[in-house]
Amino acid sequence: MKRTLEAICTGTARPFNGAETSAIAKRPREGLVQFLEDGLAPDEQADRRVHGGPEMAVHLYPLDHHEYWRGELGALELLDKPGAFGSNLAVNGLTESAVHIGDRFRVGSALLEISQPRQPCWKIEHRFGALCNAKGMVAKIVKTGRSGWYFRVIEIGEAQAGDEIERVAIGVTDWSVARTFAALMAGKASNQELAELTEMPQLAPKLRQRARAKLA
Repeated sequence: MKRTLEAICTGTARPFNGAETSAIAKRPREGLVQFLEDGLAPDEQADRRVHGGPEMAVHLYPLDHHEYWRGELGALELLDKPGAFGSNLAVNGLTESAVHIGDRFRVGSALLEISQPRQPCWKIEHRFGALCNAKGMVAKIVKTGRSGWYFRVIEIGEAQAGDEIERVAIGVTDWSVARTFAALMAGKASNQELAELTEMPQLAPKLRQRARAKLA
């Protein structure tokens, strides 16, 4: 599986909602971008409790979903741009049902591994809310599974827009990102599925802990 990186996007923390700051507004970078253990250099996350770090180092939100959101929200200029959902990698032809927890991708000279689905938060609705009636976006992401996902960086390296992103190893074949999101974020897991998730080393530790807590 090979696709093209349409853009690599980064951002800085800026005023967002009163006293809140956010780096959800990601913009395309020119030239080579470094992929480090904690993420792209430079790239910021305003709230490191819930974003960033080795298990959420690089975020991909499928460009394929932008057409769905145009149908829901209207023809917004923001949806014509990469990074609209705070993602770092802009790629067509990769969606949650086609990739798995633990899949590894070569991106330029860096090696990435899928660690977890992205859990949507209120900042998505707030970002789009200045442009349209975005109420209910988070609920629609949960319902439809259009979540995107995070990578951990296995091998640091560099890449730029126009490079290939190539899957070089398949992870846990029974657990697509879509299935994992439905199980843990949409609350649809059976006890057997939760037990499997607790024992999956490729899954981010916090989500293994969440699965364990749901079993208790």
